[in-house]
Amino acid sequence: MSSPSKRREMDLMKLMMSDYKVEMINDGMQEFYVHFNGPIESPYHGGVWKIRVELPDAYPYKSPSIGFVNKIYHPNVDEMSGSVCLDVINQTWSPMFDLVNVFEVFLPQLLLYPNPSDPLNGEAAALMMRDRASYEQRVKEYCEKYAKAEDIGGATEDKSSDDEELTEDEYDSSDEQMAGQADP
Repeated sequence: MSSPSKRREMDLMKLMMSDYKVEMINDGMQEFYVHFNGPIESPYHGGVWKIRVELPDAYPYKSPSIGFVNKIYHPNVDEMSGSVCLDVINQTWSPMFDLVNVFEVFLPQLLLYPNPSDPLNGEAAALMMRDRASYEQRVKEYCEKYAKAEDIGGATEDKSSDDEELTEDEYDSSDEQMAGQADP
């Protein structure tokens, strides 16, 4: 690879060509959202999360910043900020890894094998260690409440883009009136 920017472009294109939905946040290639499905054999199955990814200028030599936008109940994810505690991203990152690894290996492993002894969400960690069935029930409740595919469209952090399309409700609530009514 000749430069980090070329590698960033290549990794992002590889992620976009995979089965993941990728939404760019701005004109650059450094910030974007990825729609991530919970692993099949886990209590997170059926949940869909919007993951915010920020690539540092030194990517791939420096790890991406990864965070859940919609809520998830997990010992290693901060419930308020969505920050992830994952060694491979935070400490042992290598330029040999790419963005597809994050979504096909690292995040699924995090959801399949939580580490309650190194928590960002102490309540989830304590419940998991004390009562695994209740923990899994709480995970499923959060999936139902916060992680439905139809919900993640509204889970974006900053909706200030000038060229963003208005939803029908937003358009209807506009101060400007349409010249005529649309046919039903």
